[in-house]
Amino acid sequence: MSRALLDRGDEVAGFDNLDAYYPQVHKDRHLRDLKDEAGFRFVEGDLRDAAGVTRLFEEFKPQAVAHLAGLAAVRYSVQFPLLYGQVNVQGSVHVLDAARQHPVDGELPAVVLASTGSVYGADTPTPFREDAAAAAPLAPYPASKRAMELFAHSYHHLWGLPIAVLRFFNVYGPHGRPDMMPWRWTEQILAGEPLTLYAGGRLKRDWTYVDDIVSGFLKTLDARPGWEIINLGCGRPVENLEFVRILEQLLGRDAQIVDTPAPPSEPLITYADISQARRILGYEPRVNVEEGLARFVAWMRAERLV
Repeated sequence: MSRALLDRGDEVAGFDNLDAYYPQVHKDRHLRDLKDEAGFRFVEGDLRDAAGVTRLFEEFKPQAVAHLAGLAAVRYSVQFPLLYGQVNVQGSVHVLDAARQHPVDGELPAVVLASTGSVYGADTPTPFREDAAAAAPLAPYPASKRAMELFAHSYHHLWGLPIAVLRFFNVYGPHGRPDMMPWRWTEQILAGEPLTLYAGGRLKRDWTYVDDIVSGFLKTLDARPGWEIINLGCGRPVENLEFVRILEQLLGRDAQIVDTPAPPSEPLITYADISQARRILGYEPRVNVEEGLARFVAWMRAERLV
């Protein structure tokens, strides 16, 4: 996201607490080609520090805010639910409150929030539409993101803060997290280690390539919608078993699959209705799973990660 903004001439202030959830070496890689850019400034800080977030707005006076920070990972949230309330809910409120108190030339900054398709839970008809209640998330992670969305609506309603909520669906690609399934499965297949697939790999996920997500995010920042919730997905769910089969072909190795029952935090399917993104943003995902995984594997090899 930062790379795309810089490439088109925007100035970017990056804010991150470099959390130890995954190793620092990967965070250094994310920042490697950004830190020397004249238009980029990196600030180490924490969303939970309201004063620090306020200082960020006072120093940089942003015209727009891309709120991608937070704790992800559904299963990790089951272990540490309190953290998700502190970071994803309270931390996001700090961002919203700083934004509404720091207009630039009399205009409030546009705020675009990264949410998740997992807010839809297990009882939403497919494909998931933005007007669904999303009232029964299955784990603290999606619950915290849904709470963030509700706070955001109140900030728009009371103070007119222009806000868009983007619900991401199963993002993968270069610079992903090392704990995410595409990365872990790639490592396990190459190492000959057992690979766990829930429900025989029949769970379906709306795998969405990172470049398509970035494209949708940029379009949203430029559109400055007053209030919208928008799905950003691929709109073509793929069984996890098929996803692994594609990786096997790319890597030239067979996976040692272990069939395990799905935990209660895992929905059977994620499936985005992206008609609203098409209508409002002109969004159109370009990269299918076969091409996206080929790019991902090539990136991992180029970075000597496998």
